[in-house]
Amino acid sequence: MTRASDTARLLGAGGTLNGALSVDTISEKTSGSGVTIDSLNVKDGGIGGHQIGGRRNIVINGAMQVAQRATSVTGLGADGSAYNTLDRFKTSFSSTAGRLTMTQTADGPSGFANCLKFDCTTADTSIAAGEYLVLANRIEGQDLQQLKKGTSDAEKVTVSFYVKGNANATYAFELYDAVGGRHASQLFNVTTSWNRISLTFNGDTTDTLADSNALALELNFWLHAGSNFTSGTISADFASADNTRRAAGISSFFDSTDRTFFLTGLQMEVGSQATPFEHRSFGEELALCQRYYYRRKMTSAGLNNEFLSACYAYGTTDVQGGQPHPVIMRAAPSLSFNDTIKITNGSAAASHESSSGFSFTSYSSTDMVSFYTQSSAFSGLTQHRTYMMYGGAANDFMEVSSEL
Repeated sequence: MTRASDTARLLGAGGTLNGALSVDTISEKTSGSGVTIDSLNVKDGGIGGHQIGGRRNIVINGAMQVAQRATSVTGLGADGSAYNTLDRFKTSFSSTAGRLTMTQTADGPSGFANCLKFDCTTADTSIAAGEYLVLANRIEGQDLQQLKKGTSDAEKVTVSFYVKGNANATYAFELYDAVGGRHASQLFNVTTSWNRISLTFNGDTTDTLADSNALALELNFWLHAGSNFTSGTISADFASADNTRRAAGISSFFDSTDRTFFLTGLQMEVGSQATPFEHRSFGEELALCQRYYYRRKMTSAGLNNEFLSACYAYGTTDVQGGQPHPVIMRAAPSLSFNDTIKITNGSAAASHESSSGFSFTSYSSTDMVSFYTQSSAFSGLTQHRTYMMYGGAANDFMEVSSEL
């Protein structure tokens, strides 16, 4: 330690520490060993051999800020998988009679304004072997190369998150290698208060993750499962997929209509230490989410129409149009409209509305959304004239998706 002026005041009679010492620098006792502070080794700009700053959190929308599709959806539980409310968080259900409402809720521990909430609306206490409820966050392979998976020096990873519920419960968190079919799971407990859970997984030296835009890793929360997924022994070490181990030991979210589950602050980082949650601005988080999905409002509200883009009539009954995406998308996306669309050349008298369920073809790329209508979606157009496009009703939208 430097600042010799403090050294004389550091120890009192008998070598007793008088108080805290403020210093300018701390020197290593042995060159190259780093300095350990409160069990954390600080060396070469890192903590425990891993980065201090920058993008530590691999998870997108971990603070539950972005919900482009909706802030609340009821009646979830039918077989299948879908993104419903909060971006990057996908629900999967199989064979259950249970139903829930999923919301983005203004609740959270100190420092968090929002959380994901499940509220059980229909219980299912007769659990068949193949039932499950899983909440997943899915990650591309090219965002996971720092894990060094499949190599002899594969890194440990630590996943942390805040949870609470209406009563005590036990659920499972799983890392699932969607490429190699390998997984590791750990149980965690929920109480009626917000608690931060920290789970560390050893690095997996088997099966690399491709450096691509394809799905590579799933972060799965198992909240309800039948014996097909619970009859084995859960393990925190990666191994070949065995469904019976994935959620062994969990309780059931669908055990009562009183049941709730709250989640926020999801973080995954390299290393064995859960560092403070890495908050990002709403704008940053939204842009990261739009790589996978975005929704464009195109409402019809008189003079306040929200125009989508310019298009031109390539005949008297159909148009062609397009516009850049807000960000480069993960892959060439799908395009859909929730209802009819209108086009106008600026005159209310020259407004044209598409037929209901109109047919169109999308030929979008990762840079641009492009499409053309077909089968006489409109009538009375002037060929080669440019039109502006907007929605046929107050809450109409276009959505573009390249989700994992």
